[in-house]
Amino acid sequence: MLNDFIPIIHKLSVEEHPNGITIVPLADAHYGSPEFNEVRWHKAIKRIYDDPHCFCILVGDLLNNATKSSVSNVYLETVSPRRAKEWLIDELRCIADKVLAATEGNHERRTSRDVDQYPIYDVMLALGKEDVYRPSVCFMQVRFIKGTTGNQRNEFSFAITHGAGGGMYVGSSANRIQNWGLSVEGCDCIVVGHTHKPLTFPVSKIVFDGYHKTVKQKQFTVVVASSFLDYGGYPVEKLLPPTANALTEIVLTYRHDGTGKELRVLQ
Repeated sequence: MLNDFIPIIHKLSVEEHPNGITIVPLADAHYGSPEFNEVRWHKAIKRIYDDPHCFCILVGDLLNNATKSSVSNVYLETVSPRRAKEWLIDELRCIADKVLAATEGNHERRTSRDVDQYPIYDVMLALGKEDVYRPSVCFMQVRFIKGTTGNQRNEFSFAITHGAGGGMYVGSSANRIQNWGLSVEGCDCIVVGHTHKPLTFPVSKIVFDGYHKTVKQKQFTVVVASSFLDYGGYPVEKLLPPTANALTEIVLTYRHDGTGKELRVLQ
């Protein structure tokens, strides 16, 4: 298992991806919960599988992972944690080569905290993709390179973590994510899940470059991925309103002369 602060670097050929790529964050499926929507999940997997220029990142809580010591009720689970893990391996097998990064969520951390078992790491190990797994946060860079020399043309940098906290309103969760994003230098995009509230917004900060004697604005994009849950269970018990469900797509495009790039988010 690699340390969180070892970056994940992907080099993609501009010849193979002349118009860039799309990255789909998969988060908060909560497989094992009675509210899991299998139709929406399979639609997302098909979207990734069918498009040769579409990839994905795993942002945590893909498994509901109810244990005896957890808040979730083990008696309401549709499958055991072991069978849920086997299911996820089977589901991801067809797109294993397209998984760019993977991390745990608070539901998977139930077993890492109790018995030192990391479910998403086990899944990635079974798929032969343990090199793109990080336990808490993935710092990932996607580089588009040209030819056999590997000359770098454009690059996009990400910080990917499941997230924490939240609240009833979109604003409260957005504030927490924005504050954390401001502490991370050099990223084009911060991707989280956890709140089940699909959301994207740009954030700008001032960067003082003493070496080049410049003061400029640096912008990054915050992306909160949607869940794959129907309304019911815990949110109803806590009088929380339903959240929207929208498949998030992060589109990376670039200019072939290396002079520009663009990151767009579709929800």
